[in-house]
Amino acid sequence: MGAGVYRPRRSVLYMPAANERALEKAKTIACDALILDLEDAVAPDLKPAAREKACAAAQSGDYGSREITIRVNELGTQWHEEDLAAACAAGPDGIVVPKVNTPKEVKHLVRAMTRLGAPPRTKLWAMIETPEAILRVAKIARADERLACLVIGTNDLVKELQAQHVPGRAPVLGALSIAVLAARRAGIAILDGVFNDVSDPAGFVAECHQGRAFGFDGKTLIHPGQVEPCNAAFSPSSDEVEQARGIVAAWRDGAGTGVVTYQGRMIESLHVETAERVLAVHAAIG
Repeated sequence: MGAGVYRPRRSVLYMPAANERALEKAKTIACDALILDLEDAVAPDLKPAAREKACAAAQSGDYGSREITIRVNELGTQWHEEDLAAACAAGPDGIVVPKVNTPKEVKHLVRAMTRLGAPPRTKLWAMIETPEAILRVAKIARADERLACLVIGTNDLVKELQAQHVPGRAPVLGALSIAVLAARRAGIAILDGVFNDVSDPAGFVAECHQGRAFGFDGKTLIHPGQVEPCNAAFSPSSDEVEQARGIVAAWRDGAGTGVVTYQGRMIESLHVETAERVLAVHAAIG
C-alpha cells in the first residue's frame, strides 16, 4: 500500500479525450480513476483538440472524488512535448506516459514536469509495456519519488513478445509477477492491463480476480460496463472485513501473552498488518 493515506484505484477507466460525450458521461461513472487519453484512442488530426478537452476536464472540478489523469503521447512522438506541457499546466492528479523503458526516462520526465511547472500534487504514472521495461522495472519503479504508479500495458507487451492472448494469460504471468514485485519493493501502486473482449463478462471477472490475487491495486478498463464488477473484485468482501476485524481484535486482546490465536489459527504480526490493510482499504472505499 505504500506510505501515506490509501487511495482506491480499483477501477481506472480509459476515456478518449476527443469525445465530449465520453468526457461528460465519465462524470457519472463510479470508477475510482480516469485516464483521459490523448494517445491510442485519438486519431492524429484530433490530438490538438483532444489535448484542450482533457486539460479543461482536469481543471473543471466536475469529477468529484475520482482521480483524474491524462495520458500523453509517448516520448519521441511529434505530440509528446506539447501534450506534456499542457498537462503540466492543467495539473491533474497524474500524467500517464506510455512505453517508459528505463530509469533515465523517468528522471527525464520528472525534470520536464518540474521545468513545466506541474504542481507537486501531479504525479507521474509510467506504463510498463515492453520486454525492455519488464527487465528494468525494479529500477524504473525506484527512479524518482514523483513516480506514483506503474500501469501494465498487456496488449503491447503481448505484441512485443510475439505471444498470444489466451485465457489465464500464461504467456505474460512471469512479467506481471516481476512488475508487482518491483512496485511493492518501491512502495508504489500498480495497475493491471485491460481486458479486450467486452462481450465476455465472465472472462473479465476471472481476470480481475487473477489480478487481485497477484497483488495489483486495480485494473485499467476500456468500457464503463466493466467498472462495477472490477470494483467488486478489488474490494474486500464482507467475510474478509469481518475476519480482519477479528484478527486485529484478537491481537489487541492478547497483547503480552506471547501466543495469540484466532479461530484456532496462530496469529503473528504479519497477519495483523495484512488485516489492517484490508480494513484501511475497506474504510477508504466506504
